[in-house]
Amino acid sequence: MIDVTKFSRDFLWGSASAAYQVEGAWDEDGKSLSIWDIFVRQPNRTFKNTTGDVAVDHYHHYKEDVELMAEMGLKAYRFSIAWTRILPEGRGEVNQKGIEFYSNLIDELLKYNIEPIITIYHWDLPQVLQDEYGGWESRKIIDDFLYYAEILFKNFGDRVKYWIGLNEQNVFVGLGYRDGRFPPGIKNIQLMHQVNHIVNLANATIIKRFHDLKIKGQIGPSFAFPVLYALDNQPENVLAMEKSLDVNVWYWMDAYLLGRYPKTALAYLKNQFDIELDIREGDLEILKAGRPDFVGVNYYQSHTFAANVPNAEAGEPDQFKHVPNEHLERTSWEWEIDPIGLRIALRRITSRYDIPIMITENGLGEYDTLTEDRKIHDPYRIEYLDKHITAVQDAIEDGCQVIGYCTWSFTDLLSWLNGYGKRYGFVYVDRDEEEGGSLERIRKDSFYWYQKLIKEFESKRDNSRTHS
Repeated sequence: MIDVTKFSRDFLWGSASAAYQVEGAWDEDGKSLSIWDIFVRQPNRTFKNTTGDVAVDHYHHYKEDVELMAEMGLKAYRFSIAWTRILPEGRGEVNQKGIEFYSNLIDELLKYNIEPIITIYHWDLPQVLQDEYGGWESRKIIDDFLYYAEILFKNFGDRVKYWIGLNEQNVFVGLGYRDGRFPPGIKNIQLMHQVNHIVNLANATIIKRFHDLKIKGQIGPSFAFPVLYALDNQPENVLAMEKSLDVNVWYWMDAYLLGRYPKTALAYLKNQFDIELDIREGDLEILKAGRPDFVGVNYYQSHTFAANVPNAEAGEPDQFKHVPNEHLERTSWEWEIDPIGLRIALRRITSRYDIPIMITENGLGEYDTLTEDRKIHDPYRIEYLDKHITAVQDAIEDGCQVIGYCTWSFTDLLSWLNGYGKRYGFVYVDRDEEEGGSLERIRKDSFYWYQKLIKEFESKRDNSRTHS
């Protein structure tokens, strides 16, 4: 049960989105093509070949959307900036129309006392940089990414206190270069890990510059944190989980927060795939100098692992494999629902790194039904969020410093590969799987539930101030 008095007085009750998934206006006002604009035009890459050309048209509806946020009482809104709107050529001349759009969005949020949280990179790399030098495959991108970030710091740093450098590096690198399901659609695990190191360097570089500029704010990455369990207490299965933990969690988090890679993860990559990272002189110093102020956690589900047999077709042969957890319910997309896993995630991060944490994404993607009287009853979403917020509350009592909680998402949006059927928002958007619909915004039951929660938080906070 949620007890709002357990959260800090300045706790950020928020919600989140990503530019490609909500904005639309894919070729308007000087915006160039991103790797996603190109990728989704390849047949059968996405559900029913849906694209973000229009998405939910936030670009033209942002004032309406922010007004709904204000009605809800939202304290923070996390959104990403499209690199392609700011720098159509990836570098060089700044597109003032792009600056103007995001500046107006920030001002609109601040008008209603909603804290803007900017994500600098949420996967939509300018295609021109991918074509020129392979994007994240080349160290050339470090300077271009820094140049882009500096433009954002210069234009918005006076009004924005919270910054996310990279969203889910483990996802866009893994699905882009190992599984080939995201752009650039490559299946090369050797390249994936070299790319990942370059991304780490780019992340650390912008964090250091942010600190050097003495911007009055905080910056950190946002990581898709998977809580891992062993299938049982059989030592082989526990060891399998530990191996997966090394390469799927600490390998990424240690680079952010300790400025190095775990020795066990490096040994695993060498022994299993003959991978040795191209770590050059000065690289580790760059990582250490770019320690974040906080870490963002995107949490949706946990994963269970067991030992694997040699020559296995699934998982990592002779090492580990993902297995179902029969103790957990699942979503319509077979994601395991595990609120206690979020508490475990926050405890693990706090124990290992002792750093403030912001929940930058947490939510339930499900089919929603619009009734004849144009309402959306989503008790399943309310239950999901209630249990996960309770888990955050419990983690705070455990000693974790959690500074905010952003649901995914505020409005419905384009789910990268799943089209418009998988809905996450508090606000239903009339957009169907065939990319039709009026784009009308309709409040779901969960909208009023979150609104009530925030009002209760404000009331008890204000009463506490009165009686203190």
